[in-house]
Amino acid sequence: MWKKLKYNLDNITPAQAIITFYFIAVTVSVLLLRIPAVHKEGVEVSLLDTIFIAISSVSVTGLTVLNISETYSTFGIFVLMFVFQFGGIGVMSLGTFFYLILGKKIGLRGRQLIMVDHNQTNLAGLVALIREIIKIILLIELVGAVILGFHFLQYYPSATDAFIHGLFASISATTNAGLDITGASLKPFANDYFVQLITIILITLGAIGFPVLIEFKNYLFQKDTMPLPFRFSLFTKITTITFACLLVFGTVMIIILEFQHYFKDMVWHKAFFYAFFQSASTRSGGLSTMDLSEFSEPTLLVCSVLMFIGASPSSVGGGIRTTTLALIILFLFHFARGKRHIKIFKREIHEDDITKALAVTILAVLICLIAVIVLVITEQHSLLSILFEVSSAFGTTGLSMGITQDLSTVGKWVIMILMFIGRIGLVSFLLLLRGKEQDVNFHYPKERIIIG
Repeated sequence: MWKKLKYNLDNITPAQAIITFYFIAVTVSVLLLRIPAVHKEGVEVSLLDTIFIAISSVSVTGLTVLNISETYSTFGIFVLMFVFQFGGIGVMSLGTFFYLILGKKIGLRGRQLIMVDHNQTNLAGLVALIREIIKIILLIELVGAVILGFHFLQYYPSATDAFIHGLFASISATTNAGLDITGASLKPFANDYFVQLITIILITLGAIGFPVLIEFKNYLFQKDTMPLPFRFSLFTKITTITFACLLVFGTVMIIILEFQHYFKDMVWHKAFFYAFFQSASTRSGGLSTMDLSEFSEPTLLVCSVLMFIGASPSSVGGGIRTTTLALIILFLFHFARGKRHIKIFKREIHEDDITKALAVTILAVLICLIAVIVLVITEQHSLLSILFEVSSAFGTTGLSMGITQDLSTVGKWVIMILMFIGRIGLVSFLLLLRGKEQDVNFHYPKERIIIG
């Protein structure tokens, strides 16, 4: 049986293997979450709801059909944190980490799987990349847990409760899982700017992309030991600038749109932190300091767009990703100016990357459009709340206008599919659909098509 399974895995494409491994991760998560000790005494969870929570946890989305704090025991909370790690860091990353601990070498096939899982373009340095990712993420989570744990001593009756809440909050924020054990997300800390600021930092570190974190670490600690002057890669430059611009854009738009609505008669610093936190969280974090349904419709549409864009490539988040948006904007700008080649930071963008960005965006729009149409047919909710839910699931964000628990069976499956696609990434999904490249031995005469 194992030989047959190994043979099948060796003879499928890397994209198919990645999706298979994520299916296995979901299956294992379901089995873990079906253990009786996971639930509080007297609590029963249906198989469908368990599958939903498992997919939401593996995809680090945060949408939930039940109250985590009222459903899961302390043991169950630790199980969820374990699943977050698989989902956030990546199945192949943790698999590689365990292989390295056991002293086993990573072969060509394993490197190919890592490359697809992290959207890398070559096989060089992948094992070193995984080592760096594991070390950085675990260090971030540990520091976050200690800081929040000590701070939570003023909120919880015992140090054990404070540090469990701190650990869960740190892992949930860093992996952008979006789940909480407070029973009300971060609403209890709506006036605690320290908790919000630490959470924003953790969300950002998880969502900005592992290669970016590694480059910044090298810049801070190793630039003086390098033989050549340190230079940030084009990926890091575009990712960081786009990420920062979206954070500022979201904050400013929320403040403007809610100035005479939700923020009316509110002190400026409270309004700013509401807007700032939600702008950061809508990118992939999934935590909230308020009831989002109280926002006006224009603000909810802006939040939906931010969730659709999502986090950066090779991060814990989903969506079309920041670099996809950046390349599309650059393409439109250069096309409008009559330029065929896109040049930025003394570098030229590869044409294949532009094609990939356009394909990812078009496919994402089609998938979300189909999901919205299906949910409008099956669910008794407003179009805006459905659009918000779909964007949240696809972007693996986890924010909701409160309709998740009321979804029908069909609705839950639609959201689960979106969360799964959002986690594996549309590039892997496209590679799954695309056949093997074939050499073309002939060409037909070319003919122009009228566009626009």
